[in-house]
Amino acid sequence: MSGSYELLIESVDHEARGVAHIDGKVIFVDGALPGETVLASPYRKKAKYENAQLIEVLQPGGSRIAPQCPHYGICGGCSMQHADVRTQVAIKQRVLEDNLRFIGRVEPETLLRAIHGPSWGYRYRARLSVRHIAKKGGVLVGFHEKKSSFVADMRQCHVLPPRISALLLPLRALVSGLSIRDRMPQFELAIGSRVDALVLRILEAPSREDEDQLKRFAELHKVQFWLQSKGPETAVPFWPLDGAPLSYELPEFNVTMPFKPTDFTQVNHQINEVLVSRALRLLDAQPQERVGDFFCGLGNFTLPLARQAREVVGVEGSVPLVNRARDNAALNGLAGKAVFQAANLFEATPETLVKLGRFERILIDPPREGALELIKAIGILGQGDATWKPRRIVYVSCNPASLARDAGVLHHEFGYALKSAGVVNMFPHTSHVESMAVFEPG
Repeated sequence: MSGSYELLIESVDHEARGVAHIDGKVIFVDGALPGETVLASPYRKKAKYENAQLIEVLQPGGSRIAPQCPHYGICGGCSMQHADVRTQVAIKQRVLEDNLRFIGRVEPETLLRAIHGPSWGYRYRARLSVRHIAKKGGVLVGFHEKKSSFVADMRQCHVLPPRISALLLPLRALVSGLSIRDRMPQFELAIGSRVDALVLRILEAPSREDEDQLKRFAELHKVQFWLQSKGPETAVPFWPLDGAPLSYELPEFNVTMPFKPTDFTQVNHQINEVLVSRALRLLDAQPQERVGDFFCGLGNFTLPLARQAREVVGVEGSVPLVNRARDNAALNGLAGKAVFQAANLFEATPETLVKLGRFERILIDPPREGALELIKAIGILGQGDATWKPRRIVYVSCNPASLARDAGVLHHEFGYALKSAGVVNMFPHTSHVESMAVFEPG
């Protein structure tokens, strides 16, 4: 096969690429949708598959729409704007089901209704790269280009809140006038309930003139600047120093969550409220029960759970996060019901887990790597003593492959039933799949 060729798209893969077959090979076509006939040109050839670029849609599918963003196809921030939101969610649900079936060899008894919310202006966290490139006219601020380390020439971004999108060009002008414009690789955006924060990653201290420009920009555009010289722990407020603290709310549970701009928090605050609410309903902790919240972070699930259960133990690997979680519990009047421990859960064993005590119910919210060792420790303890087997486990995942692997271990090795599972559209217009699963002893 060479040149371009006509393809009938049969399905999509986990990266939202159209899937077709020709001459016994699988062809992955960027930007193609199921049911479409397209003209595509290969750009990477392997023995069993090819990656192809979409040249023309010869016969569009019913779910194709015009992308809203003028930078679609160049910017790597979104890959699914060409599909309507309903189709995006259906694709993600299929990705989850396929991972569970083929990796975990398990199927949920019930499919949960997908959680989704606003499609635009939802992104309250973002890492924007900064590059001074004279041949492109100066400074660029934005996401990377698709499959590239270059920074996209972004002038607007519809997944950012409109007021932040409107800052992209002013930020370019700001950085262009700084003496350290070649020593500022990125901005990190963190939006709270009362303040918009921008962390400037700096490799060199700003001059006095730079500081004056930053202060004027912050006051004009009502943002708070932080400076970060090395790792995330070095981020400190720069201006204004008396600004409102960053925080988000979980009003259903009367919880306020302060955070630092470099802390992990969910990108989509509106979806997070629904996510926490559903996770707690599914876990169904009772007033007399003791609950474990593993990979608890700042206490996003721990503190709401403490409104329901007798006691919640939050476990997290980062000591600074554990300390801030304790502060957050005290702020919300929950210090007596929410307790926190620092532990490396990627090295969990039955011996380390037993020190935490028995839990009637467990919530797990791991990073992309999943929670394999923790799952094994829970399962082994339950095999040795039925009182160590939790009545229910709710697993919140940002990677369907690691969820599927862990679900397979729980089911095939330790006899847990996968009662339900479903997707959470935390990142509309991207191929990122967030999901939730519920397990009970078989």
